Amino acid sequence: MASKFDFNKGLSELESIINKMESGDLSLEDSLKYFEKGVKLHRQCHTALSDAEQRISVLSASDGYSSEKPFDAPRDTSNNP
Repeated sequence: MASKFDFNKGLSELESIINKMESGDLSLEDSLKYFEKGVKLHRQCHTALSDAEQRISVLSASDGYSSEKPFDAPRDTSNNP
């Protein structure tokens, strides 16, 4: 039985891989291994997000929130005189 993917742990590991690869200190072989692991983690994170989005859509539809609405972010007025 496969264990459930931990999104936050996967995202943290993906960020760590990116930092290691961006450092430029890895050999070509190590870079390829990290790249392969990064691609796998990216796919798992994407799947987890897609699943969450689908669950939200199903739950929202039953509450009458099925239509998408634009998000109105609060404006930053600190720079306005």
